[in-house]
Amino acid sequence: MDYSELADWQKRAADWARDYHAGLRDRPVRPDIAPGDFLARIEAPVPEAPEPIEAIFDDFTRLVPDAMTHWQHPRFFAYFPANAAPASMLAEQLANAMSAQAMLWQTAPAANEMEDLVIRWLRDALGLPADFTGTIHDSATTATFSAVTTMRELALSHQGITKGLSGAPRLRIYASAQTHSSVDKAVRLSGIGQDNLVKVPTIPDHPTWSMDADALEAMIRADIQAGMKPAGVVLCVGGTSIGACDDIGACIKVAHSHGLTVHVDAAWAGSAMICEEFRALWAGIEAADSIVFNPHKWLGAQFDCAVQFLRDPAPQIGAMGLRPEYLKTQGGDEVVNYNEWTLPLGRRFRALKLWFLLRSEGLSGLRTRIRNHVAWANDAARAIAALPGFAITTPPILSLFTFRFKDDEATATLLDRVNRDGRIYLTQTSHQGQFVIRVTVGQFACTRDDVMMIPTILSEMSQGL
Repeated sequence: MDYSELADWQKRAADWARDYHAGLRDRPVRPDIAPGDFLARIEAPVPEAPEPIEAIFDDFTRLVPDAMTHWQHPRFFAYFPANAAPASMLAEQLANAMSAQAMLWQTAPAANEMEDLVIRWLRDALGLPADFTGTIHDSATTATFSAVTTMRELALSHQGITKGLSGAPRLRIYASAQTHSSVDKAVRLSGIGQDNLVKVPTIPDHPTWSMDADALEAMIRADIQAGMKPAGVVLCVGGTSIGACDDIGACIKVAHSHGLTVHVDAAWAGSAMICEEFRALWAGIEAADSIVFNPHKWLGAQFDCAVQFLRDPAPQIGAMGLRPEYLKTQGGDEVVNYNEWTLPLGRRFRALKLWFLLRSEGLSGLRTRIRNHVAWANDAARAIAALPGFAITTPPILSLFTFRFKDDEATATLLDRVNRDGRIYLTQTSHQGQFVIRVTVGQFACTRDDVMMIPTILSEMSQGL
């Protein structure tokens, strides 16, 4: 295949994509296959001779879609959404065609400067102060790793990156028990160590299961007295399990009173902050040092796209940056090179899909979608609560809620039935020692009818249990 053939095949791929999205409601959300089934269908020796692209494309259409979980399905209510608005998909096609390696300003000037613009657009859309800047990562995991590594270096006066951690004070990171496992991974890989991640209890009966700021204060003081060195605090807004939101203002006040940097993980819920009425969930956010949210979760940007806002990027650049001679820009010592803000040197042109998305949908269109999702989630929760044997275990926080049916065994059996049925897709979590089912409404193309299929199918599938 050469460039002269590419246009025709891109048109064919576009036609396939159109038909794929038009027919998603007719597909099961998750394939009913066993591990290894798909590999058995494609197993073959590495190709020695070239094959016709038509044969490869036909094998794709025949084999791959039926073995995929369809993340763009309008009745995908599992995990968190990974949205892809049409404008975002178009932008990715254009970015892929250019195939730029946007590691430096000089390797992709437009990508670099567009990133600056869309970060400012998003900062203003979320109501953050004008002194925040930021960058685009692949995922919140990378952003959180960068933030935790920065906490480490600030605590060690930037000696960790040169001398290592041997002989250094025992560092401590504090996070709510509701934070995502990416915080655990960041603490492990930064060399701080899992045993030094202090999980702060939440406040009993708190409406959003916030970290207990008084407990945070007590734990920091106890660690200092024991000769350990507190390094930073990670808070959450919209935790993955049940949507927990820490009391951001109160917890930051405690952290800053001890000189600790604060990173806020708002990977999912951050998108909702384009709607002013939801900003009470992160009241006090203007005092944070670092914030991450994923436009690829609920804003419509195609995966991968995580935005980290930083009040002062200098400490993170000091922790993550490296500029050997071959990566310098002649006569451009003051040029911003975003690879120095993160882990990978290589960077994709992620700003393009945000530029297309925000212009094509407008904040008004995106706000309408998010408000609808929140309203429909509340409607579904009320309908499920009215079903015999069902109970809402955590009420909706934005568009996420959990429920159970009778007991743990019945709930697990019900979940398996629902997902094998294929019309909707749900996943589980554990809350207060109980096995519960999560519902997250947020698919870009879903309707209220799609959402209200959840109680209908639950009622059907629970019969006889």
